[in-house]
Amino acid sequence: MATLNTKFKLNTGAEIPAVGFGTWQDKDAQEDAVTEALKAGYTHIDTARIYGTEPACGAAIKKSGIPRSKIFITTKLWNHHHHPSDVEPALDASLADLGTDYVDLYLMHWPVAFARGSTPFPKDSAGKMINGDTDYVDTWKAMEAVYKKGKARAIGISNFSRKETERLLRETEVVPAANQIEVHPYLQQREACEWFRAKGIHVQQYSP
Repeated sequence: MATLNTKFKLNTGAEIPAVGFGTWQDKDAQEDAVTEALKAGYTHIDTARIYGTEPACGAAIKKSGIPRSKIFITTKLWNHHHHPSDVEPALDASLADLGTDYVDLYLMHWPVAFARGSTPFPKDSAGKMINGDTDYVDTWKAMEAVYKKGKARAIGISNFSRKETERLLRETEVVPAANQIEVHPYLQQREACEWFRAKGIHVQQYSP
């Protein structure tokens, strides 16, 4: 069984703590929550742009006094910033809120683009979501660029199927370091997990 001290090696050579502290929902409580998590021994903090918790995570990490090199930070690119020109500015905004000049792992949150703009969930007059026309392969290529600049020590994907990942492997250069997908006792996805691992892609598991 994994503990707070268990680590796995990514395909970049970096080590990722097996157990991460998630910060989805209740953003006003997250600074105190992350502070207590760090005190309890968590070293992996998982956030995302869409959660709205990056500022709280950054504040808690700064307050902790723990060296940045001792904390593994994961954050994620949201769907309305999939256009290649938007990827680096989106990451820069996340870095500013987190108070760091790099993240350990930067994930594409979903393999689907929303319409570009400042609205995270763009809708038409009928209340239906407005999708964008950016191909996730092009988004990934922009993520490869920020990886090569060192702003993300590793890049990965989230909620990607095997078929979607196979296309990335065919058409891009950098193999995703991780895929964060829903895995728990009631949705084990054993075959998918085995396939990702065989390709050198670490499976990060989340549950509802």
